[in-house]
Amino acid sequence: IQVGVTAQKTMRLLPASGRKATQKVVVGDQDGVITCFGIKKGEAVTVFKTLPGQKIARLELGGALNTPQEKIFVATGSEVRGFTKRGKQFLSFETNLTESIKAMHISGADLFLCASYIYNHYCDCKDQHYYLSGDKINDVLCLPVDKVNCITPVLACQDRVLRVLQGSDLLYEVEVPGPPTVLALNNGNGGDSGEEIIYGTSDGKLGLVQITGSKPIPKWEIGNEKKRGGILCIDSFDILGDGVKDLLIGRDDGVLEIYSFESADDPVLRYDHALSESIASIQGGCVGKDGYDEILASTYSGWLTGLTTEPVHREGGSGEELKLSQEMQSKISSLRNELEHLQMKVLQEREKYQQSSQSSAALSSVPAFSVNDKFTLNKDDASYSLILEVQAAIDTVLVQSDVPIDLLDVDKNSAVVSFSSCDSEPNNNFLLATYRCQANTTRLELKVRSIEGQYGTLQAYVTPRIQPKTCQVYQYQIKPLSLHQRTHSIDHDRPMNTLTLKGQFSFAEIHSWVVFCLPEVPEKTPAGESITFYFQNTFLGTQLESTYRKGEGCFKSDNISTISILKDVLSKEATKRKINLNISYDINEESVKHTLKLIHPKLEYQQLLAKKVHLIDALRELQVHEGNVDFLLPKYRSILEEADQLLEEYKKQPAHLERLYGMITDLFIDKFKFKGTNVKTKVPLLLEILDGCDQDGLITFFEAA
Repeated sequence: IQVGVTAQKTMRLLPASGRKATQKVVVGDQDGVITCFGIKKGEAVTVFKTLPGQKIARLELGGALNTPQEKIFVATGSEVRGFTKRGKQFLSFETNLTESIKAMHISGADLFLCASYIYNHYCDCKDQHYYLSGDKINDVLCLPVDKVNCITPVLACQDRVLRVLQGSDLLYEVEVPGPPTVLALNNGNGGDSGEEIIYGTSDGKLGLVQITGSKPIPKWEIGNEKKRGGILCIDSFDILGDGVKDLLIGRDDGVLEIYSFESADDPVLRYDHALSESIASIQGGCVGKDGYDEILASTYSGWLTGLTTEPVHREGGSGEELKLSQEMQSKISSLRNELEHLQMKVLQEREKYQQSSQSSAALSSVPAFSVNDKFTLNKDDASYSLILEVQAAIDTVLVQSDVPIDLLDVDKNSAVVSFSSCDSEPNNNFLLATYRCQANTTRLELKVRSIEGQYGTLQAYVTPRIQPKTCQVYQYQIKPLSLHQRTHSIDHDRPMNTLTLKGQFSFAEIHSWVVFCLPEVPEKTPAGESITFYFQNTFLGTQLESTYRKGEGCFKSDNISTISILKDVLSKEATKRKINLNISYDINEESVKHTLKLIHPKLEYQQLLAKKVHLIDALRELQVHEGNVDFLLPKYRSILEEADQLLEEYKKQPAHLERLYGMITDLFIDKFKFKGTNVKTKVPLLLEILDGCDQDGLITFFEAA
């Protein structure tokens, strides 16, 4: 079944009215339509459908505490509307929020709403509490009042923190391993204590934390070893029928997972199923057939899919098989008729459009289509993932960049890529690549790796398979320190270089410069007089501490190149605004040796990989001629045995070695730049030493130059 494009958490199952009755499904889409339907004899039967309006950002069920939660609430723009299970509207509450509602939670008469940075709590539609968050809020939840006896809201914030509130104040913060995108009560009720919350992160991690009155108690955490997508939705439901509720997870790469709690406390992955689009909402219940539980998922473009526990291949005599086949035949013939009718309708509409477009009073209409895009830094391989999901099938995606970037290989990507030569000199055009997608591809994932210090814009031109041809352009900023990621803390014992700025600038101005330089910094100027952010370089593991206030900024890093990039970019930004900066720096000689020691293992590994890959063809030729490779040394035999994996790894990391060479060269130039010496003439000599891959020789060269 398909509705319009759906946002995260916009599909729910209404509680069953009888003892064994099937449940009705209610879903809200971005056309503003709420659809409620049930399934009878394998066909969807609509209970009610509202008229289109503003797009629906969230859909929740509510009702008086300890009664069936069968009232439907939707958040559209800054308004909350309530409907009965029959579709009659009983509430229209216009909030005082200036932005659109992004997240909503309902508990009895309490309504919890979040816009980008603002949290509001209402009771019986009267304003109670307000909180301004330091970073974007992705989801909101409240611990069950009947178990905890007090209202405890929890906000999932983009800066890898869960903020626990008490009234309008922050009670404490819970650090989590990635930006949390979704929250759910454990077991649907917060567990035995009512204090247990499950969170899912945008980098695919899952965890359970107990929110007590004074401090958080982490219970378990599951990493993302399989490199799957971010988590968008969570539900608890006993689908395996063992009396213990299982964990249902929907991810943004279309993977649906079932985790069960066996003897251990930690959940174990029992089943997974791949859909072709991101899963926006997931629910467990009984929908299609009485007595058989199923999992219902709604995807980005509005498809609702059910996975059932009902056996598909029926056991029994030939009579039952015949009955099933007759049922199937009638269903197939009705679908064929529907398809023919739709094809006729499309032809008629196309003719009508052709005639109207050729008339003298013709108005060309550009068909609108929605795109769900995500541009995020992956910590594991220091690359950016660009995910484009389109309402209709994608025809082509053209990627253009005005800074040098590498396109990396993605296993899930079946599109054909072709590169066009581009002139980097007059137009600053470094990359031009076209991805041609196979039919029915609605989701495309690309991976790129940038070079720190080179900043600009990456553009994606998305053309879907719709008539008339139309295209939308999406822009993504590649920042000067693009490979840095926010972190909760850093190692203060490392040798650090310091850059200090002083001048006539406001807190908002220096904050805007930091936003320009570094990813994952909230655009809104932080509250208070000063702020400290910590970062880690995902490629090298070096770190950065930035502390600033009105008129002063202090940046510390164990990598001289990071300080050098910041100095160049910040002085350029200040010059643009005609602000005089007093720049001072304190360089720690030990930090260069420390950074080289961090780079060296990576350099050694990549050089060895490159050597092995260069030997593969020659070794294979020997194998063909000799027919037997027993005479080869074990190290060469192992290269032949692992040839496919080595080639695969080498293909996935193009230009990895050149990037490491570039970083060491930059480090060498930057070290002497701060001393006022130009050492560019010594770079060829440095490259010769790098080819030799001798760590001590390299450190000696840096110190002697």
